[in-house]
Amino acid sequence: MELFPEAMVLVVVVRGPRDWRWIQMHHAYRIPVRYASPLTPMVDFLAFYHTAAFEAERWSVQHYAPVRGHELIRRRDVLPEEPDHPRAEELYYLLQLGPLRSLPHPLFSRRWRRFTFLLTTGERLLRAQDLSELPLEGAERQLLLRPLRETRSWLLDIGAMSRSSHRLIRWDPG
Repeated sequence: MELFPEAMVLVVVVRGPRDWRWIQMHHAYRIPVRYASPLTPMVDFLAFYHTAAFEAERWSVQHYAPVRGHELIRRRDVLPEEPDHPRAEELYYLLQLGPLRSLPHPLFSRRWRRFTFLLTTGERLLRAQDLSELPLEGAERQLLLRPLRETRSWLLDIGAMSRSSHRLIRWDPG
């Protein structure tokens, strides 16, 4: 899927090369539910912000990928090699990704920025010259969020968990 102007894009932080290799190998990105935006399951694409740990590529967005689906899963099931992690039982969104693609031009930040997630559009991601141009604000943000507010049929993801398996249940109260 090609990045389209109206696409809802979530810019996510990749803390280091180890996490980047995991994303590339698993074609997935994990987000703790307690920190996730309510829009996380609805985004069309993820764009990846590299931190200072990437040295030459630090503070930049150079890649994006379409979101193919998502699961609600415990951290221990996403990272089975870390069963004793303090957050092993926490719920995570596991976003399944399509092929990673490079932006036409890397998007560097002129200065260090600290953020967890940024919501933007495909058009902004493709046109921006600096990371500061990505966040949606004011009327533009309201326009993007309006369809979510107008719908009476909210989908709620409920993870029914057991030790050996998980299920994703979608509930529509309408």
